[in-house]
Amino acid sequence: KPGEQKHSKEPSSLQCMHLAVVACGDRLEETLIMLKSAVLFSNRRLCFHIFAEDSLKPEFGKKLKEWPSSYTKKFEYNIYPITFSVGNAQEWKKLFKPCAAQRLFLPVILKDVDSLLYVDTDVLFLRPIDDIWHILKEFNSTQLAAMAPEHEIPKIGWYSRFARHPYYGTTGINSGVMLMNLTRIRNTQFKNSMIPSGLTWEEMLYPLYQKYKNYITWGDQDLLNIIFYFNPECLYVFPCQWNYRPDHCMYGSNCKGAEEEGVSILHGNRGVYHDDKQPTFKALYEVIRDFPFEDNLFQSLYYPLQSKFLDTVHTLCGRIPQVFLKQIEKTMKKVYENRVIVYLGANHRY
Repeated sequence: KPGEQKHSKEPSSLQCMHLAVVACGDRLEETLIMLKSAVLFSNRRLCFHIFAEDSLKPEFGKKLKEWPSSYTKKFEYNIYPITFSVGNAQEWKKLFKPCAAQRLFLPVILKDVDSLLYVDTDVLFLRPIDDIWHILKEFNSTQLAAMAPEHEIPKIGWYSRFARHPYYGTTGINSGVMLMNLTRIRNTQFKNSMIPSGLTWEEMLYPLYQKYKNYITWGDQDLLNIIFYFNPECLYVFPCQWNYRPDHCMYGSNCKGAEEEGVSILHGNRGVYHDDKQPTFKALYEVIRDFPFEDNLFQSLYYPLQSKFLDTVHTLCGRIPQVFLKQIEKTMKKVYENRVIVYLGANHRY
């Protein structure tokens, strides 16, 4: 049942790709559109872990049940309260955006989950989650999480110019899309700046926050940067097309991976889905939001998207529409081909 934690001993959970999100305040719609993009394109079964304020819980359950059965059979979900296992809960809750610090506690709360993809509510999948899930197999023996750089170019990156605390690499990392091997995180002793010996993940969080709270700007993301500064061997860095943000096109195109392969995961931070500063991002959000589930993907999603993009070619990000369209077109072709094969298979038995 929704709200009850399932255990990984169940076959469905073992075969699941686990996706976690934290929703507070006015993030209900954004979260549902993100989940919709995940379900539209992914192949394997999904397990959603939704952490939400009490006022949002009934709405999540109601809205997800309204989706057609052809899609609801592709996932199961659990809704959890916002909880922090160490330190002051109100302090954690107010750190940066409401409830965002909850992601730091996922290894502690989801004890029966081995691996997990965490995303912010303002993320859209433009290809199957299966493809980023495969990156878990690329981890070496010490890596336990994967994130993309905060920026590609140090001279215009935020951390390299303004950070007052340690951060990973030359530009820092962005935590909006974070792939985690929770088992490894729970079993690792982390090097830190507080004591000479290692600390577990849970032991480290609150003292780390206390030490750096006067120097951090981006809340939990800054804490993750500090952790991986001291433990760089624990991080796998994936390329920018897996966490593509307005920064990658508003200062000129600076994500080579997206130019070559197209955007895999779109991250509309800075509120760009809801204002007119980056119409290209807003167009993608609105088209996925308005897509009627059972309709033809090309007719009701891809063609409206192309049409909307024509109105954005005068903008900084709109000048490179192929970056946004390449991967989603490829993904939809695969979805269409799979459906045709399934249909033919059902009607032609040899």
